[in-house]
Amino acid sequence: MTGEKWRIYWNEHSSETYLYGSEIWYHGKRDIEFKNELMPPGTVIKQWYSKTNYQLQRIEPALPMIDGEGEYRISVGIDCQEGEAWIVRLIFYDKYDAEAGSVTIREGVTDFQCPIKTYSYKMQLINGGMTQFRFHFIEIEEVEPEAEEEEETPQKHVWGKRRKTKKQKIV
Repeated sequence: MTGEKWRIYWNEHSSETYLYGSEIWYHGKRDIEFKNELMPPGTVIKQWYSKTNYQLQRIEPALPMIDGEGEYRISVGIDCQEGEAWIVRLIFYDKYDAEAGSVTIREGVTDFQCPIKTYSYKMQLINGGMTQFRFHFIEIEEVEPEAEEEEETPQKHVWGKRRKTKKQKIV
């Protein structure tokens, strides 16, 4: 199905969260305040998974299953101070848990397509130079591919009929 949307929230459990010197306030499901003035840039703050081992990690999958045939849009709802930044990284794995590729996101809304052999993936929220921020949600949406335009071109004829060629948009 196309056009589906999934919202990922910051759950209250602290596994897969950077806690060293961190202050976290849970104001609500869509409003988490995080503060850590000593955390170095490049530190993974929080991770979410599409596939987990419950006996080992004690968490359930928080990400939807996606495939390499579809196109997706990710929208990040994080408020931070001006001049500070966040990074979201998606790391894709094949069925043997070998890394199949990754996507780094620095904009609020970004379109992406995962590798065709994707079996599972994880999403990381990374410190890009922040000391504090408010996390609301991250939304992943399946995007319908744009329809290709067809134009008749009189340049080639096949058996007395005009042949249609497709004009493709380069993105």
